[in-house]
Amino acid sequence: MLNAKSLLDSLTNGLGQVTGGQGAKGLTEKAKETWNAQSTLGKGAIAGGLLGVLLTQGGRRLLGTGLRVGGMAAIGGLAYKAYEDWKAGKNADDREGPIGLPSPEGTAFLPDDPEAADDLATRILQAMIAAAKADGHVTPDERARIDGQLANLGLEDEAAALIAAELDAPLDVGRVAALARNEREATEIYAASLLVVDEEAPAEKGYLAMLAARLGLDPALVAHLHVKAAQLV
Repeated sequence: MLNAKSLLDSLTNGLGQVTGGQGAKGLTEKAKETWNAQSTLGKGAIAGGLLGVLLTQGGRRLLGTGLRVGGMAAIGGLAYKAYEDWKAGKNADDREGPIGLPSPEGTAFLPDDPEAADDLATRILQAMIAAAKADGHVTPDERARIDGQLANLGLEDEAAALIAAELDAPLDVGRVAALARNEREATEIYAASLLVVDEEAPAEKGYLAMLAARLGLDPALVAHLHVKAAQLV
């Protein structure tokens, strides 16, 4: 079994080794230097000694929260909170200030069954890697460095092959949208993508808009996701 959930959790733990367990808030100038030296992938990227997948400024929200609850739980918790508020008819503009995340365990956002959870985590990981490429700045030199990082991570062959295949795949919003099998999964795939990108950068903003449309997400639900992501602590 790939155990993609564990892989996502490891991504956040790797940043903890760089920032002393403080996530993005622990990025002192010295830590930033260490981070950039480790990743050498350009804008906002981290290898963190783990995945070698680009994470832009927006992705640091996931890392700060994921350190406490695990990457998969952070993504699922965000999607679960936004989805339930949307279903309840709440207004996304009624901001609550910084929020904690509810536990999604045992829900469709983080199934109890290990195989179902791993299957969902695998598809979420695929969506995250696709989103990380949305700015189009993975140059051949950067890709060579990513491959070098992957070779040093001690990943199982299946995990390394999945990451490499996704990095090689052409960016295809339709293919990413097809990873979702229902509305809840579509919400979670969008949430994972949102947490990876800089949503204000033109290319990534455009990617998110196309992804939301292809996933068939209600604009009000998308608004909830963006507001909740901005409120993460």
